[in-house]
Amino acid sequence: MTGTDVRKDAEDSGPSGYAAARLRLLTEGARSGPPRRTALAELTDDWLTGLFAAGAEGVRGVSLIAVGGYGRGELSPRSDLDLLLLHDGGDSKAVATLADRIWYPVWDLGLALDHSVRTPAEARKTAGEDLKVQLGLLDARHIAGDLGLTAGLRTAVLADWRNQAPRRLPELQELSAERAERQGELQYLLEPDLKEARGGLRDATILRAVAASWLADAPREGLADARRRLLDVRDALHLTTGRATDRLALQEQDQVAAELGLLDADTLLRQVYEAARVISYASDVTWREVGRVLRSRAVRPRLRAMLGGGKPTTERSPLAEGVVEQDGEVVLARAARPERDPVLPLRAAAAAAQAGLPLSLHAVRRMAATVRPLPTPWPAEAREQLVTLLGSGSPTVDVWEALEAEGLITRLLPDWERVRCRPQRNAVHIWTVDRHLIETAVRASEFTRRVHRPDLLLVAALLHDIGKGWPGDHSVAGEIIAKDVAGRIGFDRDDVTVLSTLVRHHLLLVDTATRRDLEDPATVRSVAEAVGSQGTLELLHALTEADALATGPAAWSSWRGSLVADLVKRVAAVLAGDDPEEPEAAAPTAEQERLALEAIATGSPVLALRAQTEPPTEEQPAGDPEPLGVELLIAVPDQPGVLPAVAGVLAMHRLTVRTAELRALDLPDGVEGSVLLLNWRVAAEYGSLPQAARLRADLVRALDGSLDIAGRLAERDAAYPRRRGVVAPPPRVSVHPAASRLATVIEVRAQDAPGLLFRIGRALEDASVRVRSAHVSTLGANAVDAFYVTGPEGAPLPREEAASVARKLEETLRG
Repeated sequence: MTGTDVRKDAEDSGPSGYAAARLRLLTEGARSGPPRRTALAELTDDWLTGLFAAGAEGVRGVSLIAVGGYGRGELSPRSDLDLLLLHDGGDSKAVATLADRIWYPVWDLGLALDHSVRTPAEARKTAGEDLKVQLGLLDARHIAGDLGLTAGLRTAVLADWRNQAPRRLPELQELSAERAERQGELQYLLEPDLKEARGGLRDATILRAVAASWLADAPREGLADARRRLLDVRDALHLTTGRATDRLALQEQDQVAAELGLLDADTLLRQVYEAARVISYASDVTWREVGRVLRSRAVRPRLRAMLGGGKPTTERSPLAEGVVEQDGEVVLARAARPERDPVLPLRAAAAAAQAGLPLSLHAVRRMAATVRPLPTPWPAEAREQLVTLLGSGSPTVDVWEALEAEGLITRLLPDWERVRCRPQRNAVHIWTVDRHLIETAVRASEFTRRVHRPDLLLVAALLHDIGKGWPGDHSVAGEIIAKDVAGRIGFDRDDVTVLSTLVRHHLLLVDTATRRDLEDPATVRSVAEAVGSQGTLELLHALTEADALATGPAAWSSWRGSLVADLVKRVAAVLAGDDPEEPEAAAPTAEQERLALEAIATGSPVLALRAQTEPPTEEQPAGDPEPLGVELLIAVPDQPGVLPAVAGVLAMHRLTVRTAELRALDLPDGVEGSVLLLNWRVAAEYGSLPQAARLRADLVRALDGSLDIAGRLAERDAAYPRRRGVVAPPPRVSVHPAASRLATVIEVRAQDAPGLLFRIGRALEDASVRVRSAHVSTLGANAVDAFYVTGPEGAPLPREEAASVARKLEETLRG
């Protein structure tokens, strides 16, 4: 059935015919995208024209106007119908009757309707008071009735907008910035709002409004295609969900991707991000141009008075060879020759970032169109300018994005294409892969005074996740790419080795510090062997912190920082020639001994809670120390079930376990019995910590079996069911036989949940193994916990027995 046939059905059959024709149009597999949106708008126009004609007999001076998205002909399957019934102020009763004859059939079909009835004067007054109304009227389109009335309003609204633009555009820019702060940036969000987030459809509409003001125009290359792509995604979202939503939720992305014929949800998100990046960049350029024009208008009268009416000259301040500042932007000097100067893009970018100024759109486009490729390896100046750009702090981000918008980054670094706009499906990460790499460089720029080779630190920050565009372990793939890139950039062989080592092991310090026993010599030796030198360790320490800070709030804390610093100190000692000795049983502190003796005397557990804080450092000398958590000391007569009992009680009280250590305590001579000492660090999920007396009382009941922890946790889970979301991957349990000579290391990776440590502890208890220590690490929704276990006699488990324990533990967690 053709579009003409569909429209004829609607005309012949009234509202029910329109509904049927609309349904056929939306389910036609061969029609989608702009053709379907246009056909839907035309079909709706014809139906509303019929409703208007039937109700407007004898009524003059009235017109029906589509505004907003409908006015632009961009009707998505569940879009509102934005309508204005415009009248000349004549027969108000007849106009009200006509409005009812149009609005009610729309409501009867269940269509969302945004409607108003106004005279031209009322419409202009409302537009002058409400920017949303003003923007909608800029897209006003005649549907039916008095065409002259519609044309008059359009002309007046456009004239008002242009006259008021110097006052209203700054207001519109401020509102856009506030919306971006609330909604976030579309190009980085895992569940973006396609309309309201920065770089979304709302910003694309605003760019049209700015262009209509005649004050400035957006760079048009790619803009129409970006807008079309977002509209196509919204159409597919409406069709797959059956709802008028702009939120691209995780659970719906695979369906939307399939509706659009895309490979998977990641491909969908990458296309959304690319479109958002085009619109965001166009917005930045446009608002800068608006500001420049408004400033020049404000200054021009004063300059003319000072210069006697002569034409003012534009000041140009040199920044670097071939690069000058003009009107608050970095532009090319008149003598610049990009076609003869392949280093110019990096030199201009570095100068702009150092000055904290944006790169002129014209300058970037001229360089992209004419500059020659850099030779391989790069000349020293090019490498130095790249390092200067990366070390410029936060201004680096905008300058880098300006180069990337015109394709200069992928020409300089072809491997960048694989990480560009690549989503990261991990709640810990707040950026796409490429933006995360730039953010890491920004963070690393704060640490350049801490290391002897800041150039290697900054380039490693730029490349550390470059392998995420390839299959397999991204650190392994990244090492290969880093070697190639570093060689092409012009680093010598030794520097290439250091950079590839940093990329290969950029997760080594934080993973080891949070998941391994630092008292075990094997742990420290393995890190020292991987790092190889003091200089590389120094760089890796700074890169680790920069990477975590650039990942998101959940990836770094004073607690993690203290563990990494402790590991670095131990590794540095080994690299300096101090071989770590096998640890001896640490002598108990006075408090630990007191608790142990009390536990023996009472035959029950005793505990103490004590806040832990980070001491002031040179970087952060003033103010209150930052809390690292709360130290929980428990002494309990040696007996089965201690680990699951303690973990379960803490879970009941909503306490998060950060580290956990268990060991038998040597008692003073003459004291009989055996005591287990638990030294754990915990933090409250929310609210305040429970009283120690309550924890002890529940622990006593858990150990004697009168407290059903599993039942209590199950009741709480049932009372507060988790929201529907992405299905988590199954848990994985593995054995690391080389991680320690003193115990068997079993690592658990699972979706974090209340009571997870309790379930693991109970499963290990059922397997008749002893837990020597536990190292708990949680990143977002993922828990990575390492347990040092031994047999009942205190020796590591035989290989087959360890594999069997791991297999049974994994089965328990999957069940």
